[in-house]
Parts: sequence; structure tokens; C-alpha cells
Amino acid sequence: MPDTTTSTPTVASLSRRILALFIDWALASAISAGFFQFDAMATLGIFALMTWLMLSTLSATIGHVLAGLAVRTLAGGFAGPLRALIRTVGLCLVIPAVVWGPDGRGLHDVWAGTVIRRIR
Repeated sequence: MPDTTTSTPTVASLSRRILALFIDWALASAISAGFFQFDAMATLGIFALMTWLMLSTLSATIGHVLAGLAVRTLAGGFAGPLRALIRTVGLCLVIPAVVWGPDGRGLHDVWAGTVIRRIR
């Protein structure tokens, strides 16, 4: 029987997190293609703004919702604007997102004090 008394949060599977990321990037790419003829920096800016706004207000991006995920604080609460900003900047820098700690959280989540959890 697993120990449920530890404070280590349950991290969503890597496959679900990658699926959510691809969905969000595809949406940002579609918007960029429609307004900026698919400019790479415009796509990154749209992705960052979309991610920050959605995490600040709903604690989940469109990709997270479709994959059944949500970004939460380690205590289980909503991320909020500051944590969402820290996490989004780290995610957009790429390297922090591909460096994981022993608990399975990316460095961007460690910096923000967040975790991606499966909600359904």
C-alpha cells in the first residue's frame, strides 16, 4: 500500500503533459499563422501570453483541460498570477522544462512551487 502521508505531490504522467503542451503549441501556432504568417517569435509570445493568462485564472491551459490536468501549488491551491508567470517564463526558456527533479517536476515547476496533477 502506498504511503499517502508524505508531502511529495503526485505528478501527472509525462505523456499527458506532453500532449497538453502539443495542444497549446498547436493553438498558438494557428493563431500566429493567422495573424503573423507564422512568425516563430510571435508564436512563442502568443503561447506565453495564453499560458500565463489561463494559468493565472483557471490554473490550467486549454491543453491541460483536454488532457485532464491542472497546475496546482504544492498545497493543492490554484497557481495564481505570480506563480503562473514564473512557471511560464521557465517553460518558455525550454531548458528548465526538460530538467526534472527526483519528484518528476520540471525545474520551472520547482521555481514556481507548482505541480501538474491529473484531475480526471
